[in-house]
Amino acid sequence: MKPSFAPVLIFVLSYALFVILPRWRTATACAGGVLMVLSGSLTWRVALLEKIHWNVVALFFGTLVLAELFMQSRMPAVLAEALVRRTRTVRGAMLAVCALAGFLSIFVENVAVVLLVAPVALSLADRLKISPVRLLLCIAVCTNLQGTATLIGDPPSMILAGYLKLNFNDFFVYGGRLGIFFAVQAGALAALVVVAWLLRAHREAAAAVAQEKVRAWAPTGLLLILVAGLSLTSVADPEFKWLAGTLTLVLAGSGLAWYRLGPHWTPVRDVIRTLDWDTTFFLMGVFVLVGGMTDSGWLDRLAAWLSGVVGQRLFAAYTVVVLASVFISAFVDNVPFLLAMIPVVQKMADSLGAPVPLLMYGLLIGACLGGNITPVGASANVVTVGLLKKRGYVVHFGEFMSVGVPFTMAAVVAASALVWWIWAP
Repeated sequence: MKPSFAPVLIFVLSYALFVILPRWRTATACAGGVLMVLSGSLTWRVALLEKIHWNVVALFFGTLVLAELFMQSRMPAVLAEALVRRTRTVRGAMLAVCALAGFLSIFVENVAVVLLVAPVALSLADRLKISPVRLLLCIAVCTNLQGTATLIGDPPSMILAGYLKLNFNDFFVYGGRLGIFFAVQAGALAALVVVAWLLRAHREAAAAVAQEKVRAWAPTGLLLILVAGLSLTSVADPEFKWLAGTLTLVLAGSGLAWYRLGPHWTPVRDVIRTLDWDTTFFLMGVFVLVGGMTDSGWLDRLAAWLSGVVGQRLFAAYTVVVLASVFISAFVDNVPFLLAMIPVVQKMADSLGAPVPLLMYGLLIGACLGGNITPVGASANVVTVGLLKKRGYVVHFGEFMSVGVPFTMAAVVAASALVWWIWAP
């Protein structure tokens, strides 16, 4: 066996086991990461210090702490009660939660949004005595969609902005034409119809719920500080390397200190024990797996092949960029894929004499929305599945794809069609 094929075999085998043995996904991811190192695809130093996105891991873990304190403060239950009271139907309340998640993800990283909104959704499901699975899956895909809309919504948007030298306003209007924000909103409108259809079984009137009172306001205050802080991190840390995670850990530490010295509803060790350690280590393993694929050059080979396929046909080039990005990002983290594809798309645009934003926006739409197809395509999906597993709901690939596929198809078709209409010569 040629050494260059080792990372491909490890990657494919690991992802196959994610599908076949979902309960063992963390062990599989960590074992796959170790094999990437043992095969020579990565060194231990590179795997641990460069390939694991510690900023994302810190963001995830810190928000877990804040979300747990938020849940114990009873604020999610109060919000759930307000949604039920205002929407009057179960489906209306569920759609309101999805809309809330989508709105927040325009300004805040997707993983953080899922962890912030999940307690509200879980409280809503508990109070309405329904399964939270489909609701949380809809929340995950909504966050991945709207995270593409602005400079500060998602790391891929930040990466593309850095390459094209876009500022915050360029996402709305660029070169005198409508920017990517409006294409994402077109996709969101189409996807909202799909979400309403997916939740069609819950048309019954929402039952009255008991009045809840907030135990303490400090966790809510910490979360509001987090939301405000994360919306500004792209200014001081445009490459999304350290600031978001550091800020979140500082706030989490402050929350635990307040909890230890203040209300102390349950022992602090119980709060720590209930955190989602399983998903934390799974994310770390997946980062190493994708890093091995990137450093081995396989993503570069794939990008070069795509460039040769399209030739001089602009519509074919645009279609291939969008569809290939959707398919590959369903299984591969979109950040390394986007980094590998940006130079290729630039060359394609230059050779075709096409507007660069046309192909770049198609790449961004496909790369960000393709992750909605599978439970391992985006960090927000991984986190959502982990939260459900913690509550005893094991989500298999087929169940997730029953939500992700129709949602993605509607959003991608609408968003990419608007981009083509605006930017095609």
